[in-house]
Amino acid sequence: MSSKMCVFYGLFVCLMLVFCVSMTTSSRFDELFQPSWAFDHFVHEGDLLKLKLDNSSGAGFGSKNKYMFGKVSIQLKLVEGDSAGTVTAFYMSSEGTKHNEFDFEFLGNSTGEPYSVQTNVYVNGVGNREQRLNLWFDPTKDFHSYSIFWNQRQVVFLVDETPIRVHTNMEHRGIPYPKDQAMGVYSSIWNADDWATQGGRVKTDWSHAPFLVTYKSFEINACECPVSVAGMDNRKRCSSSEDKKYWWDEPKLSVLNLHQSHQLMWVRAKHMVYDYCNDASRFPVTPLECLHHRHRLF
Repeated sequence: MSSKMCVFYGLFVCLMLVFCVSMTTSSRFDELFQPSWAFDHFVHEGDLLKLKLDNSSGAGFGSKNKYMFGKVSIQLKLVEGDSAGTVTAFYMSSEGTKHNEFDFEFLGNSTGEPYSVQTNVYVNGVGNREQRLNLWFDPTKDFHSYSIFWNQRQVVFLVDETPIRVHTNMEHRGIPYPKDQAMGVYSSIWNADDWATQGGRVKTDWSHAPFLVTYKSFEINACECPVSVAGMDNRKRCSSSEDKKYWWDEPKLSVLNLHQSHQLMWVRAKHMVYDYCNDASRFPVTPLECLHHRHRLF
C-alpha cells in the first residue's frame, strides 16, 4: 500500500470512529453501569443482579456514561409478596436544578393487590407530570422488559415493547421539550412508605425484609456523550445529517405507528388509574401540553 493510500485509509478509519464511537449497544452490567451506593446490598448470581432493601439501606446504580437519543432497556423481576412501601425506580436523568428526567417507578403493594407503575417526565427541572397504571400481569413472577425510547420528536415509555406513555415534542406551541441535555441511566430500590402505597397509609413491613428486585439483560442502544461536550453540541453530534444516519431519527420513529397507537389507547382505557392531565384539584388550569396531546382521553 502506498504512503498516500495509507494516509487516506487512516483518515477513513478515523472518520468512521468519530461516527461509531458515540454508539453504545447491548452489554453486561459491569460494562455499562457501576454501583452508586450501598455496595453491600448488591447480590450477583451469574447473569442476574439483585438489589436488596432492608431497614438499614436500599441500593442503586448508574451508567458510566451519559447519552442523548436512542433506547435504554432493562429486564426486571419485582419484589415478591408484601412489598408495600417499597419503590423500584428505573430512569434517565441529567444533572442540575434545570435537569430533564424520564421516570419509571414501580410501587410496592400489599399481597394480592395489583402492582402499579408510575411514570413522570421532568423538563428543565419541572415535573408534576405523573401517570399511574396497574400492570396487566404479575411482574414478580417472571422477567419483563421496561424501556425508554427518546428522540427529538417523542419520548416513549414501553413495557414488553407495548407503549404505555408518549411525551410529544410540542415546541411549536411554546412547550419546552427535553432535547439539549445528555442523561445518565439509573436504577434503585428504596423505602418510600410515606407515599408509595395507598398514599402512605400502608407502611413497610420490615418482617418481610430483605426485599429483593432482580435484574438481567441490560441494553443501551444510544448516542454516548462525552462529559466535556456542551448540550447543543451533543444534540448536533447525536442527530442525523447528510454525513451520518442514526436509527432513532428514521421518519417512522417520529410518531407511533397505528398498532402502537391502538396499544397505547388500550393501556390508557383499561389500566390507567391516574393521569395528571385530569386532576383538576392539582391543576385548576389544565397543563398546556395536555390540551394538545393526541393521546389524551376525556
